[in-house]
Amino acid sequence: MTARLPALVVGGGPAGAAAAIALARAGTQVHLIDRQGGPHDGVCGGFLGWDALAALADLGVDAFALGARPIRRLRLLADGRRMELPLPHVAAGLSRRVLDEALIGRAAQAGAVVQRGRAVRAADPAARSIRFDDGGQLAGDALFLATGKHELRGLARDLAGCREAPCVGLRATLSGSADLAGVIEMHLFDGGYAGLLLQEDGAANLCLSVARDRLSDGVPAMMRAIMAQAPHLAERMGGKMPPSFDAIAGVPYGWRAAASVPGIFRIGDQGAVIASLAGDGIAIALHSGTSAAQAYLRGGPQAAMGWQGQWRRRSRRPLAIAEALRRGAAGPWGRGLLMRLLGLMPGLGVQAALLTRISAPRTGGRKSGARSAHRPG
Repeated sequence: MTARLPALVVGGGPAGAAAAIALARAGTQVHLIDRQGGPHDGVCGGFLGWDALAALADLGVDAFALGARPIRRLRLLADGRRMELPLPHVAAGLSRRVLDEALIGRAAQAGAVVQRGRAVRAADPAARSIRFDDGGQLAGDALFLATGKHELRGLARDLAGCREAPCVGLRATLSGSADLAGVIEMHLFDGGYAGLLLQEDGAANLCLSVARDRLSDGVPAMMRAIMAQAPHLAERMGGKMPPSFDAIAGVPYGWRAAASVPGIFRIGDQGAVIASLAGDGIAIALHSGTSAAQAYLRGGPQAAMGWQGQWRRRSRRPLAIAEALRRGAAGPWGRGLLMRLLGLMPGLGVQAALLTRISAPRTGGRKSGARSAHRPG
């Protein structure tokens, strides 16, 4: 017989860990299942916005105590032009390896049962059950789906309404540079963009998002073309490709879950996928995990449908603005217009940063009532 538990969380990234922490703190028996057996890097830019820092503080995680590097400025480079803009509030750079370990540790401390190194192969939404690769099964009154950009058989995202082919994400580690201190550096080019920031160990995290058709001739050919169009990025890379990339295919930017069924909460990228150039992906993961857990605690498994609809509405504007920026930056005309506007009105950059926040639109993108995160001087 399949064991049934009050709550199952599938996925140990920020969304899943946040949900597990909130549930365990409230006394709910929750199992957090993570396919990774230990610390690992994911395909992620490693950018923590001010709203993410506040959400982490609420969960008992001080990003700066973990070594996060403060970020105060955005540096944009496109078609030979360069500009720097202030961020509305202090942000940070931190590797997912360190962040995820801290969050999973907090979940365990709060009382969650953490199972690591167990791959979930399929789910049955009607039974709210999961099947592991070793044949074992678990079921829950509620299932929190936090598998990020990876699909789970039986609960795969319905991408039929996507307006364009999903993108591809690539991540590599480069040698750090002193002039990256305090900066998130964005390189815009045809069909995509790349972000660079310093992480806690002093290395630079390089994350690229590219249109899938740019990979038609393979990664080496694509990277040669990108480096030719973005010479400063090529200089950061020492004129050659990194020895290896982590990659994820099929990233459906702008997608939002349309509906759910009782007991199934889609959180993180399983609920809404914001363009990574907005820098709000981790904050969305944290807030969706926490708010879904709170909805379950208030209304039980039946709350899933109402919560999913509310999250879809709440994420509509930030995702739409981020998509407009992403699509505009992908072509030469849109990039040129963007750079000219920001040169004339730098304050537009601050407004765009605030409007792409999902956490609390009436509080300048900061979570209302959140404890202040520690900020370095």
